[in-house]
Amino acid sequence: MIDDDTELCSLLAELLKREGFAVECINEGRRGLDRALNGGFNLVILDVMLPALDGFEILRRLRKESRVPVLMLTARADDVDRIVGLELGADDYLPKPFNPRELVARVRAILRRYEPRTSVGARLAVNGVALDPATRQVTVDGEAVDLTTFEFDILDLLMRAAGRVLSRDDLMENLYNRQATAFDRSIDMHVSHIRRKLETKRPFIKTIRGVGYQFLKSPQDEAAE
Repeated sequence: MIDDDTELCSLLAELLKREGFAVECINEGRRGLDRALNGGFNLVILDVMLPALDGFEILRRLRKESRVPVLMLTARADDVDRIVGLELGADDYLPKPFNPRELVARVRAILRRYEPRTSVGARLAVNGVALDPATRQVTVDGEAVDLTTFEFDILDLLMRAAGRVLSRDDLMENLYNRQATAFDRSIDMHVSHIRRKLETKRPFIKTIRGVGYQFLKSPQDEAAE
């Protein structure tokens, strides 16, 4: 946990330890970044408002070298913080003040997505996109595409439902174990990242306004719209 609020860190560390987690608290940004990069952690809880080196800059530098999952803590009144954090590669965010039990639930939800899978689905190939759950690799027309773990899981869900519309609630329940709220942009931001990486030549994911997303089964599906 990287947060300069020492009292909050102490309280949350005690709570998380009771839940079975080993926790290390860092109260300074630069040292926190170094530990996040070199400490072999399963998850980073990162505050935005830090002196000297803020949470956004830590996340930006962290994502250049690591895919460790990151849960960001943000100011309740500033929705922009949440959007920026997701754009930079955060897995989830939690606005302050928050219920400590919700933090524990979100930590567990993130870690479940990163657990090694004992059984995986079949390899998928739809509309020129190939996805292999066993190796966690994605290619577009034979060219490799680098996705984060969370982006991979969203694409997996969309491709397995190719041709059907998945609502934001469907995606949130599968990935976060909660329903989307009117102001929750996390799914939208992750889908935007997937599009930017996949759709260099043609579209693959269609937005169904006010509902959710549809993975196109063929180029003709887009042309027919």
